[in-house]
Amino acid sequence: MIKSREMAASDLAAVVRIEQQATAFPWSQKNFADCLKSNHKAWVFLSDNNEIVAYTIVQKVVDEAHLLNICVKSDSQGKGLGRDVLNHVISFANTMSAVLIVLEVRSSNQRAQQLYLSAGFNEMSVRKNYYPAKEGREDAILMGLDLDLMSLFSIHD
Repeated sequence: MIKSREMAASDLAAVVRIEQQATAFPWSQKNFADCLKSNHKAWVFLSDNNEIVAYTIVQKVVDEAHLLNICVKSDSQGKGLGRDVLNHVISFANTMSAVLIVLEVRSSNQRAQQLYLSAGFNEMSVRKNYYPAKEGREDAILMGLDLDLMSLFSIHD
């Protein structure tokens, strides 16, 4: 398992570099700083040489966890880190007694959708024209993981 720690303001430059390399429409440094100021839960994930290779930000909303951002450094993708980060989010959501984890994912991001589906997430709805795209706007798939249902299945396994 990869090492993690809470994200600090001093991590933002590295996080923004990863975001800019990995996504076509990256968050700004202000977006990340605002999340930290709002006390959203944010973690960085470190390689063996303590380089940030992934991060995630989760917003607690009553009994739900909203996965706002999850990203793995481009040259570290395809090695299972996304699964490790997602498992960290699921574990956190369980510790906060969340009943649901929700997220939006670009309709074109099939790789991420497959990761979420393999972790037990289901498609809940489509948010039309949610994301900026190279030409106009792109739909978001709203996905959710019912943690109460998940715990029922694990009890009966």
